[in-house]
Amino acid sequence: MDTNSVNIEAIVRQVLADMRSSEGASAKAPAAGVPNVAHVAMLTKLKNFEIKEYPMPPVGDDDILVKVEGCGVCGTDAHEYVRDPFGLIPVALGHEGTGEIVKMGKNVKLDSAGKPLAVGDKVVTCMIFQDNPAITTFDLNKQNVGAADVYGLLPDDDVHLNGWFADYMLIRKGSTVFNVSDLDLDSRILIEPSAVLIHAVERAKTTGILRFNSRVVVQGCGPIGLLCVAVLRTMGIENIVAVDGNQKRLEFAKRLGANATVNFNDFKGGIDDLTEGVKKAFGGYEADFAFQCTGSAVAHANVYHFIRRGGGLCELGFFVDGGPASINPHFDLCAKEITLVGSWVYTLRDYATTFDFLKRALGIGLPIKELITHKFPLSKMNEALETNLSQAGLKIAIINE
Repeated sequence: MDTNSVNIEAIVRQVLADMRSSEGASAKAPAAGVPNVAHVAMLTKLKNFEIKEYPMPPVGDDDILVKVEGCGVCGTDAHEYVRDPFGLIPVALGHEGTGEIVKMGKNVKLDSAGKPLAVGDKVVTCMIFQDNPAITTFDLNKQNVGAADVYGLLPDDDVHLNGWFADYMLIRKGSTVFNVSDLDLDSRILIEPSAVLIHAVERAKTTGILRFNSRVVVQGCGPIGLLCVAVLRTMGIENIVAVDGNQKRLEFAKRLGANATVNFNDFKGGIDDLTEGVKKAFGGYEADFAFQCTGSAVAHANVYHFIRRGGGLCELGFFVDGGPASINPHFDLCAKEITLVGSWVYTLRDYATTFDFLKRALGIGLPIKELITHKFPLSKMNEALETNLSQAGLKIAIINE
């Protein structure tokens, strides 16, 4: 046997050895070694995050360890930061996050849509069904996330890596996870809030009133209302009027697809005056359908006045208790025969649909990623929440370098 043959055999043996040693592992290697400790922005008391250091937990056969790349700041995080309405403190918040798989258990093969998962893939999470094992399928519309657990809104435990405001998070057995490696970081951060609007529009469609040629009013132009405008625009609905009191937000609503805006601060004559302003924006007509995207009880009471007889309303603004709203059931509902639906977060099906929405929005040129106006490192978690509360920007995000 000549020297070349020996060299070739040696190389083949080495390749086979390497393949055996990596059996069951992904061909994608982690970008860097996994450290022994993780860092979590833990809300330890009202209006106070502390960066806590915890030992890296073991990764079980059904677990996934994710290196967090970024996470959006939600209004729910702000409520928890200010008054802890869910009684979770101390808590690792952050439910709009995404990151890269750096380690995974041997039983993890596919994501919740049946797509292969591998080390190096980019992922997001949706619901945790470990307390309801009967729910195992992806094609689920009957139960939304409001009836399940969510990372970022879990009581603290001995793992600690329970929310996306961290540099690592452990996704455990019973969780839903999606491979979103075909989306960039900013788009991935917008998945969770966008899913809220996908679900709201699907709820609205059940009324049979929302159509391509509908006149639609969107009340409230925070991130949720602005995303509502974008979702409607990607559906082909073009006659959209946005209502808010912040002119900069209204201007951005136009960039996302609203063809007219109404600043309620311009109308000093009460609800009748404001109603005439909305009708004027529609060319003298009332709206066929309305999306109420604020957490204001007054706004909820007002929105009925903008809707025509036989029209529809989707209320999605109250993620926490915003207090009772005063309406006149005769004039606001019965006499006008308004069809009202409530919307609460999303289902697994809505979550997957969201990926296509984001691609469509980018494809038709909507500047949806410009919703993210401020980015902070994990170490400036408190500043990020204060910026959110001051409404200095639109979507605030935590980005890990």
